[in-house]
Amino acid sequence: MASRLLDRSGVTSLGGVDPRPSPVAHLHLEDRHVATEPPEARGLARSEVRLLVSSAVDRHEHTRFDRIGEHLRPGDVLAVNTSGTRNAAIDALLASGTPIVVHVSTELPGGLWTVEPRTPLAGGSTEPMALRGGPLDVELTGGASLHLLRPVAGSDRLWIAATDPGDDLLDALERHGRPIRYRYVPDDWPLDAYSSVFALDHTSAEMPSASRPFTAELVTHLVSSGVLIAPVSLHTGVSSLEGHEAPYPEWFSVPETTADAVNAARANGGRVIAVGTTVVRALESAADRRGRLHPAEGWTDVVISPARGVQAVDGLFTGWHEPTASHIDMLLAVAPEPLLVEAYEQAWGAGYRWHEFGDSHLLLPTG
Repeated sequence: MASRLLDRSGVTSLGGVDPRPSPVAHLHLEDRHVATEPPEARGLARSEVRLLVSSAVDRHEHTRFDRIGEHLRPGDVLAVNTSGTRNAAIDALLASGTPIVVHVSTELPGGLWTVEPRTPLAGGSTEPMALRGGPLDVELTGGASLHLLRPVAGSDRLWIAATDPGDDLLDALERHGRPIRYRYVPDDWPLDAYSSVFALDHTSAEMPSASRPFTAELVTHLVSSGVLIAPVSLHTGVSSLEGHEAPYPEWFSVPETTADAVNAARANGGRVIAVGTTVVRALESAADRRGRLHPAEGWTDVVISPARGVQAVDGLFTGWHEPTASHIDMLLAVAPEPLLVEAYEQAWGAGYRWHEFGDSHLLLPTG
């Protein structure tokens, strides 16, 4: 991917992305592939979603998420994101009186924010809104003010924003906001539906969804069988990237205990398996060229691509991503292209469900 530079606010100038077409772009999602509601609404427990295990040894095995213990070994490390989801969507009005919905993405240094103004649609969903000019004043539900200062360089939809002195944007979101959802989810769901058993706070605009199928009982079973759970934190922003946009900087933290656990596991033949693409980004941001992890925190602008590869990750739990999404590049850094293409074709043919309430994928490219 093209390099990207941070400006003084900590926001990226988004460069071009790899022009090579996604190797799974030929798969077009049909209604049967889209998870429109949490699995609990379909009569399933969180951990009963479908799971495809793709490995160099067995190629592809169709199973269920609550059976992941069959594919993990004592000494493996599951690295998990402890950043929880917050209410990040709030209704608002432009100074002209035009109703909009603001998706609040990322808190920046200096009291600034990255936000995405969106057009409300019938049924409560939204679509990207093309705004020009600036600064633009926005009144949020509840009375707080937000000022759209300027677009993020290279983006058609993200803005740098500030609040009035004395206005608390997080309080406004907690009181009057709701979780971000997109049009493939027709109904609002409470924040609990976007929660993870690993969450310690509410610092992510959108759910680190790979961890959603885990339950306390499943985690207890894994730990009792010798699997180590190691926390990292990465505050996820909005995921509705356009085709030409690369991932932008996010705040991450890898504590010393996690770095030590990962290094010890790899030294003793254990595997480091990231639970979600957010965890891959955090771990790789703290790894040196030998793959050794060091305690670290701050803003990461690391973009994981096949050309870059990964140094600290041996496997990945993830959901099913849009065939043309930038996430596919990260998956290709973890697993060889033939294995990934086979997996996506099998999942597509078997009617696996995509998106945050959908089914799961475990990539173990080295077995």
